[in-house]
Amino acid sequence: MTERFRLSLAQLNPIVGDLRGNAAQAAAAWAQAKAAGADMVAFPEMFLTGYQLQDLVGKPAFVADVQRVLAQLAQDCADGPAIGIGAPLPGQDKPFNAWFILQGGKIAAQLLKHHLPNYKVFDEHRYFNAGNPSGPVRVGPIRIGVPICEDAWFEDVTETLAETGAEILLVPNGSPYHRGKMDTRQAIMVARVIETGLPLVYLNLTGGQDDQIFDGASFVLNPHGVLAQQMPAFEAGLFHVDFERGPDGWRACPGDKAVLPDPWAADYRAMVEGLRDYVGKAGFSRVLLGLSGGIDSALVAAIAADALGPENVRCVMLPSRFTSQASLDDASDVARRLGLRLDTVPIGPAHATVLETLAPLFAGTQPGLTEENVQSRLRGVMLMALSNKFGDMLLTTGNKSEVAVGYATIYGDMAGGYNPIKDLYKTRVFETCRWRNAHHEAWMKGPGGEVIPPAVIDKPPTAELRENQKDEDSLPPYPVLDDILEMLIDKDASVAEVVARGHDRAMVEKIESLIYISEYKRFQSAPGARLTERAFWLDRRYPIVNRWRDKT
Repeated sequence: MTERFRLSLAQLNPIVGDLRGNAAQAAAAWAQAKAAGADMVAFPEMFLTGYQLQDLVGKPAFVADVQRVLAQLAQDCADGPAIGIGAPLPGQDKPFNAWFILQGGKIAAQLLKHHLPNYKVFDEHRYFNAGNPSGPVRVGPIRIGVPICEDAWFEDVTETLAETGAEILLVPNGSPYHRGKMDTRQAIMVARVIETGLPLVYLNLTGGQDDQIFDGASFVLNPHGVLAQQMPAFEAGLFHVDFERGPDGWRACPGDKAVLPDPWAADYRAMVEGLRDYVGKAGFSRVLLGLSGGIDSALVAAIAADALGPENVRCVMLPSRFTSQASLDDASDVARRLGLRLDTVPIGPAHATVLETLAPLFAGTQPGLTEENVQSRLRGVMLMALSNKFGDMLLTTGNKSEVAVGYATIYGDMAGGYNPIKDLYKTRVFETCRWRNAHHEAWMKGPGGEVIPPAVIDKPPTAELRENQKDEDSLPPYPVLDDILEMLIDKDASVAEVVARGHDRAMVEKIESLIYISEYKRFQSAPGARLTERAFWLDRRYPIVNRWRDKT
């Protein structure tokens, strides 16, 4: 009779700090796995606490509470499959990033993460001690090696596990999404499989946490890098993998292979899931935003409708005397196509009153940017008042191009709790709108069809803070600007390297200066979905005050 081992993979969405809620999720998944005849149910890295924890993990009372909840989970799930689950383990000065095996009502084994990532959004040297590499652990008939997340990115840990008797590798992860990440993951895991000759299970979190979105997309590889099973991206679920022992050792039985989204679909799904989880985990159920008739707010409205349902999205048009009839019509059209509530709150009277109030102090000066920005700040006041009054989270709508060069008004259109398109350059905003018009998926709560009018996509971008204003009055065309920004920000290129691509040196130096002097604005801006490896916040950390400029 063929020896078999059923492993249930809990690709689920925890909430940071909700220890008992996460434990309840784990217990429910364990019960399902038990009913399905599983020998073990595995959870991702740091599932019990949620991830990332940042300095919360350094609070002794928190880590002590984790141990109480972990012990209770072991007792509650004593009669059935083993549990593998991630949580911090107390240490002398810092805790360890650990993965616990629960069997028979107690903690049967604790495995420690050895390689601590300390790049991009990760600061694990700050938060954790590095553990010594652990050997494999026996669960029923099988010896399982557990390289925790980063440990599988280096060959030393997996080779040690293979040499000490591991028969399969199980990699619990907290791996956040960025564009192209899945290709990197699979390439590295295939390398580990080829080096060790062992089957490998890659298990990842789902869901959003602040700016980071965990995309799931767990998978199972057999020796030679053969894909045995692929779980869907961005979807929580419990998935079963059967292993059979043959003459060459344990092998995963072939199973379902979900089709993974292309980069456009993945980015859009990340923005939707990021917004949905940020709003829900922060305790909100509804959102509002200023709908200007422009493309950025139209895209944010579509993302919000898809994340929360049109009934939970409120749009507000805040026209001034510079607002065109076309903008009024376009905002109305966007709201109608998406099925959103649209209120109109004119700011003209308030703007006139503020200017009249300031007139004695402004006497002898020429009207300019200050008077323009009062309009944006009045819109922020109105929107925050509605948010405060009705309990809706306010969304901001600045794209990455604007956020990069500071073409957003602090305490004005930057006011709000979350920005779904913060890591999306303007040129990608245009293409994302076209993508959304052409695609409708089951996970989208908004309507299908052409939800963003072509007139909104095709018209020249403008803030409409003065007569006949266009973005290109003070910035190069967005294809040019975004190419410069991607070089300076995403690739850390020098000014000379950007100029070598054919850009005007004076313009490149201007853009570089705008990036640096806008750091204080970004420091105070709302978080937003991370889509790239150089998103503003943890991926790119620059001093707020900085006089260096690239003159080479």
